[in-house]
Amino acid sequence: MKRIFPIIETERLFLRNVNEKDAKDMFTYLSDQQVVQHMGLEPYNTAEEVMEEIDWYKSIWENGTGIRWCITLKDEDTVIGSCGFLNMQQKHYKAEIGYELSRNYWGQGIASEALKAVLTYGFQHFDLERIEALIEPLNTSSQKLVEKHGFLREGLLRHYEYTCGKFDDLYMYSILKGDFDFSVMASLFKST
Repeated sequence: MKRIFPIIETERLFLRNVNEKDAKDMFTYLSDQQVVQHMGLEPYNTAEEVMEEIDWYKSIWENGTGIRWCITLKDEDTVIGSCGFLNMQQKHYKAEIGYELSRNYWGQGIASEALKAVLTYGFQHFDLERIEALIEPLNTSSQKLVEKHGFLREGLLRHYEYTCGKFDDLYMYSILKGDFDFSVMASLFKST
């Protein structure tokens, strides 16, 4: 039986499944060096190359190892970012969270709104106990974002990944289900 991809609605956003038509929108921000600099990716050169990212989103959903929602504003269907889980381990009730947002929408609380909704969904519908975020030390904006939502920095993972021709140190952040304040979502989260 095929699983139905969940749609999340918040006060300002729709988080939905990605499709091939979204490649052009995604290229807008995935070709931006400032957006991808802490993602372990080189900027994409064409919208066609973005299909690799879309295929990865589809594969983690199909394999049950994650889910990635694309972020759109309610009043328009343009993809402006994504947020979701990867490296899900149902056996251990844990997953890693990842996200990115088009620079045109930075500083408007959109990443925060999407992150809250995805965290809530993960704890309530995937029954996660622990959600991790791996963040480069220079990515202070991302660190502030997760800390705002209750994540704790657990330590530094030295040379944890090799991306873009270099070894990357990553901070390990985590939030446990018992740490998360579900009441903050009462007015802005509904799943359809």
